Amino acid sequence: MFPVLNRKPTLAVWKFTSCDGCQLSILDMEDEFIDIASAFEISMFVEATRNQAPGPYDISLVEGSVSTPAEAKRIVDIRKESKILVTIGACATSGGIQALRNFSDVGEYASMVYASPEHLSLMKTSEPIKHYVDVDYELYGCPISKKVLLEFIISTLIGKSPRLPSSSVCMECKSNGYNCLAVTNASPCLGPVTRSGCEALCLSYDRPCFGCFGPKEYANLPSMTEIFKNKNVPEDELIRLYRTFNAHSELLARASKDLEGKE
Repeated sequence: MFPVLNRKPTLAVWKFTSCDGCQLSILDMEDEFIDIASAFEISMFVEATRNQAPGPYDISLVEGSVSTPAEAKRIVDIRKESKILVTIGACATSGGIQALRNFSDVGEYASMVYASPEHLSLMKTSEPIKHYVDVDYELYGCPISKKVLLEFIISTLIGKSPRLPSSSVCMECKSNGYNCLAVTNASPCLGPVTRSGCEALCLSYDRPCFGCFGPKEYANLPSMTEIFKNKNVPEDELIRLYRTFNAHSELLARASKDLEGKE
Protein backbone atom coordinates (compact mmCIF):
# COMPACT_ATOMS: atom_id res chain seq x y z
CA MET A 1 0.00 0.00 0.00
CA PHE A 2 1.29 3.46 -0.91
CA PRO A 3 1.65 5.84 2.08
CA VAL A 4 -0.11 9.21 2.08
CA LEU A 5 2.63 11.85 1.92
CA ASN A 6 2.74 15.46 3.09
CA ARG A 7 4.21 16.41 -0.28
CA LYS A 8 3.51 15.67 -3.92
CA PRO A 9 4.66 12.14 -4.75
CA THR A 10 7.10 11.87 -7.63
CA LEU A 11 6.04 10.00 -10.77
CA ALA A 12 8.29 8.66 -13.53
CA VAL A 13 7.19 7.05 -16.80
CA TRP A 14 9.72 4.91 -18.65
CA LYS A 15 9.85 3.41 -22.15
CA PHE A 16 11.50 0.17 -23.12
CA THR A 17 10.90 -1.84 -26.32
CA SER A 18 7.35 -0.87 -27.28
CA CYS A 19 5.19 1.20 -29.61
CA ASP A 20 4.48 4.02 -27.07
CA GLY A 21 0.78 3.12 -27.13
CA CYS A 22 0.42 2.82 -23.36
CA GLN A 23 2.18 6.14 -22.80
CA LEU A 24 -0.20 7.70 -25.32
CA SER A 25 -3.08 6.19 -23.34
CA ILE A 26 -1.90 8.23 -20.36
CA LEU A 27 -1.88 11.39 -22.45
CA ASP A 28 -5.28 10.49 -23.92
CA MET A 29 -6.80 10.92 -20.47
CA GLU A 30 -6.76 14.67 -21.25
CA ASP A 31 -8.77 16.30 -18.41
CA GLU A 32 -7.79 13.58 -15.95
CA PHE A 33 -4.14 13.98 -16.94
CA ILE A 34 -4.26 17.62 -15.86
CA ASP A 35 -5.42 16.46 -12.42
CA ILE A 36 -2.66 13.84 -12.34
CA ALA A 37 -0.06 16.45 -13.25
CA SER A 38 -1.38 18.58 -10.39
CA ALA A 39 -1.32 15.72 -7.87
CA PHE A 40 2.15 14.43 -8.78
CA GLU A 41 5.56 15.86 -9.37
CA ILE A 42 6.26 14.38 -12.81
CA SER A 43 9.97 13.75 -12.62
CA MET A 44 10.40 11.77 -15.83
CA PHE A 45 8.05 11.36 -18.80
CA VAL A 46 9.88 11.97 -22.07
CA GLU A 47 6.67 11.59 -24.08
CA ALA A 48 5.10 14.54 -22.23
CA THR A 49 7.73 16.81 -20.74
CA ARG A 50 11.37 17.89 -21.07
CA ASN A 51 11.77 17.74 -17.32
CA GLN A 52 14.07 14.88 -16.36
CA ALA A 53 14.75 14.94 -12.64
CA PRO A 54 16.91 12.34 -10.87
CA GLY A 55 15.40 9.78 -8.50
CA PRO A 56 14.39 8.39 -6.18
CA TYR A 57 10.83 8.13 -7.51
CA ASP A 58 7.73 7.27 -5.52
CA ILE A 59 6.06 5.57 -8.49
CA SER A 60 7.56 4.37 -11.77
CA LEU A 61 5.29 3.30 -14.63
CA VAL A 62 7.22 1.12 -17.09
CA GLU A 63 6.09 0.50 -20.66
CA GLY A 64 7.79 -2.01 -22.93
CA SER A 65 9.73 -5.26 -22.78
CA VAL A 66 13.42 -5.94 -22.24
CA SER A 67 14.89 -6.78 -25.64
CA THR A 68 18.48 -5.48 -25.51
CA PRO A 69 21.42 -5.85 -23.08
CA ALA A 70 21.27 -2.12 -22.36
CA GLU A 71 17.61 -2.42 -21.32
CA ALA A 72 18.41 -5.34 -19.02
CA LYS A 73 20.85 -3.12 -17.12
CA ARG A 74 18.62 -0.05 -17.23
CA ILE A 75 15.60 -1.70 -15.62
CA VAL A 76 17.72 -2.79 -12.65
CA ASP A 77 18.82 0.83 -12.15
CA ILE A 78 15.21 2.07 -12.38
CA ARG A 79 14.07 -0.53 -9.85
CA LYS A 80 16.67 0.70 -7.36
CA GLU A 81 15.36 4.27 -7.72
CA SER A 82 11.63 3.40 -7.47
CA LYS A 83 9.59 2.80 -4.32
CA ILE A 84 6.75 1.31 -6.38
CA LEU A 85 7.32 -0.10 -9.86
CA VAL A 86 4.30 -0.74 -12.07
CA THR A 87 4.40 -2.41 -15.47
CA ILE A 88 1.85 -1.07 -17.95
CA GLY A 89 0.66 -2.94 -21.02
CA ALA A 90 1.25 -6.26 -22.75
CA CYS A 91 4.89 -5.55 -23.65
CA ALA A 92 5.90 -4.87 -20.06
CA THR A 93 3.79 -7.64 -18.52
CA SER A 94 4.39 -10.47 -21.01
CA GLY A 95 6.95 -9.43 -23.62
CA GLY A 96 4.56 -7.97 -26.20
CA ILE A 97 4.11 -8.68 -29.87
CA GLN A 98 7.90 -8.56 -30.26
CA ALA A 99 8.09 -11.72 -28.14
CA LEU A 100 7.08 -13.66 -31.24
CA ARG A 101 10.85 -13.83 -31.74
CA ASN A 102 10.91 -16.19 -28.75
CA PHE A 103 9.29 -18.90 -30.88
CA SER A 104 11.73 -18.54 -33.76
CA ASP A 105 15.18 -17.21 -34.65
CA VAL A 106 15.59 -13.49 -34.03
CA GLY A 107 18.53 -13.43 -36.43
CA GLU A 108 16.26 -14.60 -39.25
CA TYR A 109 13.77 -11.83 -38.50
CA ALA A 110 16.51 -9.21 -38.28
CA SER A 111 17.94 -10.19 -41.66
CA MET A 112 14.50 -9.72 -43.24
CA VAL A 113 13.89 -6.29 -41.73
CA TYR A 114 17.30 -4.57 -41.54
CA ALA A 115 19.82 -3.96 -44.29
CA SER A 116 22.74 -4.33 -41.85
CA PRO A 117 21.56 -6.55 -38.99
CA GLU A 118 25.15 -7.02 -37.79
CA HIS A 119 24.97 -3.54 -36.26
CA LEU A 120 22.04 -4.47 -34.00
CA SER A 121 22.43 -5.24 -30.32
CA LEU A 122 19.58 -7.66 -29.67
CA MET A 123 18.79 -10.36 -27.18
CA LYS A 124 17.45 -13.65 -28.46
CA THR A 125 14.21 -13.17 -26.56
CA SER A 126 11.89 -10.33 -25.57
CA GLU A 127 11.08 -10.63 -21.87
CA PRO A 128 8.61 -8.97 -19.48
CA ILE A 129 10.00 -6.61 -16.85
CA LYS A 130 9.31 -9.09 -14.04
CA HIS A 131 11.87 -11.43 -15.60
CA TYR A 132 14.60 -9.04 -14.40
CA VAL A 133 13.27 -7.19 -11.33
CA ASP A 134 10.51 -7.37 -8.75
CA VAL A 135 7.29 -5.70 -9.90
CA ASP A 136 4.76 -4.29 -7.43
CA TYR A 137 1.73 -4.06 -9.74
CA GLU A 138 0.87 -5.07 -13.29
CA LEU A 139 -1.64 -3.20 -15.46
CA TYR A 140 -2.63 -5.26 -18.48
CA GLY A 141 -3.84 -4.53 -21.99
CA CYS A 142 -2.69 -3.46 -25.44
CA PRO A 143 -2.98 -0.65 -24.68
CA ILE A 144 -3.80 -0.27 -20.98
CA SER A 145 -7.26 0.78 -19.87
CA LYS A 146 -7.68 4.41 -18.84
CA LYS A 147 -10.24 3.32 -16.25
CA VAL A 148 -7.89 0.79 -14.67
CA LEU A 149 -5.00 3.26 -14.65
CA LEU A 150 -7.13 5.88 -12.93
CA GLU A 151 -8.22 3.34 -10.33
CA PHE A 152 -4.59 2.56 -9.60
CA ILE A 153 -3.49 6.21 -9.44
CA ILE A 154 -6.39 7.39 -7.24
CA SER A 155 -6.03 4.43 -4.89
CA THR A 156 -2.30 4.96 -4.41
CA LEU A 157 -2.81 8.67 -3.79
CA ILE A 158 -5.26 8.04 -0.95
CA GLY A 159 -3.26 5.15 0.49
CA LYS A 160 -5.45 2.14 -0.31
CA SER A 161 -4.81 -0.99 -2.32
CA PRO A 162 -6.13 -0.66 -5.88
CA ARG A 163 -8.93 -2.97 -7.03
CA LEU A 164 -7.67 -4.28 -10.35
CA PRO A 165 -9.72 -6.47 -12.74
CA SER A 166 -9.33 -10.20 -12.26
CA SER A 167 -12.44 -11.76 -13.84
CA SER A 168 -12.77 -12.85 -17.46
CA VAL A 169 -13.93 -10.70 -20.38
CA CYS A 170 -17.10 -12.83 -20.43
CA MET A 171 -18.22 -11.08 -17.24
CA GLU A 172 -17.96 -7.67 -18.92
CA CYS A 173 -19.54 -9.02 -22.09
CA LYS A 174 -22.65 -10.32 -20.35
CA SER A 175 -22.98 -7.33 -18.00
CA ASN A 176 -23.13 -5.11 -21.10
CA GLY A 177 -25.81 -7.32 -22.66
CA TYR A 178 -23.80 -8.47 -25.69
CA ASN A 179 -24.54 -11.74 -27.46
CA CYS A 180 -22.01 -14.50 -26.87
CA LEU A 181 -20.27 -14.84 -30.22
CA ALA A 182 -18.78 -18.19 -29.25
CA VAL A 183 -22.35 -19.52 -28.99
CA THR A 184 -24.26 -17.56 -31.63
CA ASN A 185 -21.83 -17.92 -34.53
CA ALA A 186 -19.16 -20.32 -33.21
CA SER A 187 -16.42 -17.66 -33.40
CA PRO A 188 -13.07 -18.60 -31.82
CA CYS A 189 -13.39 -16.15 -28.91
CA LEU A 190 -10.81 -15.90 -26.11
CA GLY A 191 -13.20 -14.11 -23.76
CA PRO A 192 -13.50 -17.01 -21.26
CA VAL A 193 -9.73 -17.13 -20.64
CA THR A 194 -8.85 -13.42 -21.01
CA ARG A 195 -8.52 -10.94 -18.16
CA SER A 196 -11.20 -8.26 -18.03
CA GLY A 197 -10.50 -4.53 -18.15
CA CYS A 198 -11.34 -3.68 -21.76
CA GLU A 199 -15.10 -3.49 -21.07
CA ALA A 200 -15.61 -6.04 -23.87
CA LEU A 201 -14.82 -3.46 -26.53
CA CYS A 202 -14.38 -5.90 -29.43
CA LEU A 203 -17.57 -7.77 -28.52
CA SER A 204 -19.51 -4.49 -28.75
CA TYR A 205 -18.60 -4.48 -32.46
CA ASP A 206 -19.50 -8.16 -32.95
CA ARG A 207 -15.84 -9.12 -33.02
CA PRO A 208 -14.61 -12.03 -30.89
CA CYS A 209 -12.09 -11.36 -28.12
CA PHE A 210 -8.50 -11.95 -29.21
CA GLY A 211 -6.92 -11.63 -25.78
CA CYS A 212 -5.19 -8.25 -25.70
CA PHE A 213 -5.44 -8.12 -21.85
CA GLY A 214 -3.71 -11.47 -21.53
CA PRO A 215 -4.87 -14.67 -19.85
CA LYS A 216 -6.68 -14.32 -16.54
CA GLU A 217 -5.26 -16.06 -13.51
CA TYR A 218 -5.91 -19.81 -13.57
CA ALA A 219 -7.23 -19.67 -17.14
CA ASN A 220 -7.82 -23.19 -18.46
CA LEU A 221 -6.17 -22.98 -21.88
CA PRO A 222 -6.09 -26.78 -22.48
CA SER A 223 -9.89 -26.91 -22.16
CA MET A 224 -10.21 -23.85 -24.38
CA THR A 225 -8.08 -25.59 -27.00
CA GLU A 226 -10.28 -28.70 -26.88
CA ILE A 227 -13.43 -26.59 -27.30
CA PHE A 228 -11.94 -24.89 -30.36
CA LYS A 229 -10.89 -28.23 -31.83
CA ASN A 230 -14.40 -29.58 -31.33
CA LYS A 231 -15.64 -26.58 -33.29
CA ASN A 232 -13.26 -27.59 -36.12
CA VAL A 233 -10.94 -24.61 -35.72
CA PRO A 234 -7.67 -25.59 -37.47
CA GLU A 235 -4.62 -25.94 -35.22
CA ASP A 236 -2.56 -23.42 -37.21
CA GLU A 237 -5.35 -20.87 -36.70
CA LEU A 238 -5.32 -21.57 -32.97
CA ILE A 239 -1.57 -21.03 -32.81
CA ARG A 240 -1.99 -17.63 -34.50
CA LEU A 241 -4.83 -16.81 -32.10
CA TYR A 242 -2.66 -17.59 -29.08
CA ARG A 243 0.38 -15.76 -30.47
CA THR A 244 -0.53 -12.12 -30.53
CA PHE A 245 0.05 -9.40 -27.94
CA ASN A 246 0.61 -11.77 -25.01
CA ALA A 247 2.13 -14.74 -26.81
CA HIS A 248 4.97 -15.08 -24.29
CA SER A 249 2.70 -15.15 -21.23
CA GLU A 250 3.16 -18.49 -19.54
CA LEU A 251 -0.31 -19.90 -20.22
CA LEU A 252 -0.58 -18.83 -23.87
CA ALA A 253 3.00 -19.84 -24.66
CA ARG A 254 2.43 -23.30 -23.22
CA ALA A 255 -0.86 -23.70 -25.12
CA SER A 256 0.64 -22.74 -28.46
CA LYS A 257 3.70 -24.97 -27.95
CA ASP A 258 1.44 -27.88 -27.05
CA LEU A 259 -0.33 -27.40 -30.40
CA GLU A 260 3.04 -27.57 -32.16
CA GLY A 261 4.06 -30.60 -30.12
CA LYS A 262 6.98 -28.72 -28.55
CA GLU A 263 8.11 -28.69 -24.92
